[in-house]
Amino acid sequence: MNRIASRLEVLQQEIAKTCAKGSIFQDNVRLIAVSKRQSAEKIRQLALQGQVEFGENQLQEALSKMSQLVDLPVKWHFIGTIQSRKCKAIAENFDWVQSVDRIKLVDKLATARKPQQKPLNVCIQVNLFHEAQKAGVKPEAAKLVAAAVESADNLSLRGIMALPPKQMDKVVQRRQFEEINNFYQQLKQDFSTMDTLSMGMSGDFQQAIFAGSNMIRVGTGLFGERS
Repeated sequence: MNRIASRLEVLQQEIAKTCAKGSIFQDNVRLIAVSKRQSAEKIRQLALQGQVEFGENQLQEALSKMSQLVDLPVKWHFIGTIQSRKCKAIAENFDWVQSVDRIKLVDKLATARKPQQKPLNVCIQVNLFHEAQKAGVKPEAAKLVAAAVESADNLSLRGIMALPPKQMDKVVQRRQFEEINNFYQQLKQDFSTMDTLSMGMSGDFQQAIFAGSNMIRVGTGLFGERS
């Protein structure tokens, strides 16, 4: 077994153990392999081991990989900051967009998504902790963005994505994730199509799962440190 396949197996076991501790069904937690700055060949290795969903944050890099992997049943998530001029290419080539944070983007993505394609799955990126250096809609405006997605043609409102402040203390990690989940549950009361809470990465996914995440985004834990 190659190194990447071995890491995937170990990660799947860790997810299973975490779910068991929290009395959570493992199948409820979706793993997004964050493949930014990783080669198409490494993605292929993971895909051949059964990993289906991959996250990219640079459009041109992602499009290059997509062209090399058209023979695989891969689903692509755009997880980076969205520039208006790139909305057309993102809407046409990705299955999910997890970083929508303003209504202007909603309109452009909806217009660019082709009617013959399945609706583009959208998560609203929420900056719940008001970090100036991070993208994401402020919590008080999230409902407006969600409503725009819900009413847009060719888009499907699926949930929220969040990046809490980096924190090494697991108790504080858990508390931050629980705060995000509470906000998500409030939004779900108004938007019935929401079913996805995307939070947790390589260093904190266990606490994210305990707090209610059902989609984690892992890069280093699968591919190793970038050279």
